[in-house]
Amino acid sequence: MGKSSLLNIKAESQFFALIASMLFLGGSGLSLAQLSPDEWVTLGGDFAHTRYSPADEINASNFSDLEVAWEWDGASFNAVSGRATPSLIDGKLFTVAGNKRYVIAIDPKTGETLWSYREPDTPRAEYSMRADYGKGVGYGTVDGKNVIYIVSPGFFLTALDADTGIPLEGFGKKVPIDGFPSTGVVDLLADLGHPYDVAKGLPLETGYITSSSPPIVVNDVVVVGNSAEQGYHQSRVENVPGDILAYDSRSGEFKWKFNVIPKPGEYGHETWENDAWEWTGDVSSWAPLSADPENNLVYIPTNSATIDYYGGFRPGDNLYGAAIIALDTRTGKRKWHFQMVKHEIWNFDNPTAPVLLDLDMPGRGKVPAVAQITKQSWVYAFDRITGEPLWPIVDRPVPPSIVPGEVLSPTQPYVTKPAPYDMQGITIDDLADFTPEIREQAIEAISNYQMGPLFNPPIHAGNDTGKFAAMNCPGGAGGANITSPAVADPNKGILYVSSHKACFALRLIPGEEADLLYPNTTGVTLSEWANAGPGATARPPRHPAGIPMWKPPYSRITAIDMNTGEHLWMIPTGETPNRIKNNPALQGLDIGNTGTGALVPMVATANMLVYSDAASDGTPMLYAIDKMTGEILNEIEAPARSSYGMSSWVYDGHQYIILQTGSKLTAMALPEAQAESGGGH
Repeated sequence: MGKSSLLNIKAESQFFALIASMLFLGGSGLSLAQLSPDEWVTLGGDFAHTRYSPADEINASNFSDLEVAWEWDGASFNAVSGRATPSLIDGKLFTVAGNKRYVIAIDPKTGETLWSYREPDTPRAEYSMRADYGKGVGYGTVDGKNVIYIVSPGFFLTALDADTGIPLEGFGKKVPIDGFPSTGVVDLLADLGHPYDVAKGLPLETGYITSSSPPIVVNDVVVVGNSAEQGYHQSRVENVPGDILAYDSRSGEFKWKFNVIPKPGEYGHETWENDAWEWTGDVSSWAPLSADPENNLVYIPTNSATIDYYGGFRPGDNLYGAAIIALDTRTGKRKWHFQMVKHEIWNFDNPTAPVLLDLDMPGRGKVPAVAQITKQSWVYAFDRITGEPLWPIVDRPVPPSIVPGEVLSPTQPYVTKPAPYDMQGITIDDLADFTPEIREQAIEAISNYQMGPLFNPPIHAGNDTGKFAAMNCPGGAGGANITSPAVADPNKGILYVSSHKACFALRLIPGEEADLLYPNTTGVTLSEWANAGPGATARPPRHPAGIPMWKPPYSRITAIDMNTGEHLWMIPTGETPNRIKNNPALQGLDIGNTGTGALVPMVATANMLVYSDAASDGTPMLYAIDKMTGEILNEIEAPARSSYGMSSWVYDGHQYIILQTGSKLTAMALPEAQAESGGGH
């Protein structure tokens, strides 16, 4: 056989292998394909939200050579939170900053600001409790032109030319407010279906809606999530549902709306008893969205219904609260859903974007999957096309509520695999026990609190148990949360989860008392019971020795092989803080590494997992970790504490790691990149 024939056979075999891989992915083989190193197109890196980069210039041996290439300071934009992960698109970085949610274009080589855009001021934006939490931008193309999409605190959708920052011609309609551009903006409130004032927004008596995450653009459809007033700051029962909206990416024309609280005749309507579907709300998607463009699917992680910790006024399971919903991006029709928590009252909303992976499962072969990490310390994993759980999720009995008027679901879904990645519920055996005295002190300190399992219900003032509050573990801030999204290696099917122990102590008081704690709250009708104020959920009992109440590790990273559902490894994050290491009650004891207790930002690359935490003395650190073993390969001092995410990409031949350091973005790179850029800015 001639050489040309062999080449033809090889080319043909490669062609059929490509077709097979495309069929496995369900279509065009586009969205979950590995990004090139010089892309980071969503705040999660890709549509699958893996926060993975195939870049490999930075490795274990040269990690200690990393230095600051540049810093971008958002102080002039009043940036504070550092919650936005910038996207690298066609040689420019794009992010949002500050309460005005400026849109910023940045030179990835120097950190220089290229352009900025700010929406004109409106009263409806000024009220937003999520203003500085934009998290990033959406991205699409129109007629070959790169377009940046953002949703503002005032709940406007804006499309901007990525090269100039000028609003996109022909997109949306003129907003009748002074200062708004003549094009490029869609008033999202117009499509929710509630009476409102264009400048002031919704009357607070009706409810409130804003945004804390960017839209996602899937096959020329802009899908928009939203957020509401924090459920733990509510004392009244009325609000508006966080319905999902979609628009044409070119024209801004309204395409569809998905009702997150089902109306009569819609699937799940019967789960809203007492006609609560008419006047209560939330069930928003405040966390970011992910998508499978080949199959025209977008995955919506939802919040709880109005309000946190008490739902006696909304009996029933309250679909689609605390759920994942797969919607057809073309029509908005539900393909499948799964409700993680029925009649959710624990603040166990879904806090991060679902992560999509293509798995190779023993005995099953290739499986397109989606994984949702949660505050409950479970990974809920499904076939992302059919919604079938990858491993059984079974309903098990949970404790009833003793709060008057509250009727909880008698069962909740329990994940059987993967195993929990952090604490669930609390018993005496979970309390600190470095010494017998420390254990007895912990038992005494918690004696006035109702301990219990994962779904331990809140209790109310004046209850018959005599207990002050109920322990909520992991709690609304425990387990995994938005401050440190999971990352994944899509080539190996491994999920890396940052988590920590952070129990709440839940105490309800009469609604009329709670209402005095929350000025300008939404709604008009007082709930019978409501959260007893910020202190009730922020201050669980303290150990008299000044150490955490529970056993370490206080924070950790867990690596989970999603092909098998087995944990690969777990490591504490950072180092034992000096306040614990040097605590007099622990002197002479080998307590090991407890972890700092902090949730940590991470990014996965071709050759390592990188995360940020702190040394014992509080020094900010960057750690390079072996992805398969959890071994620390290298570590360096970082310029500042980093949070809410991390990213990595290649520009002009060099790899950068971007740290979200409060009001700043800090670009780390090897000296070669710094020398060629001419110095940091």
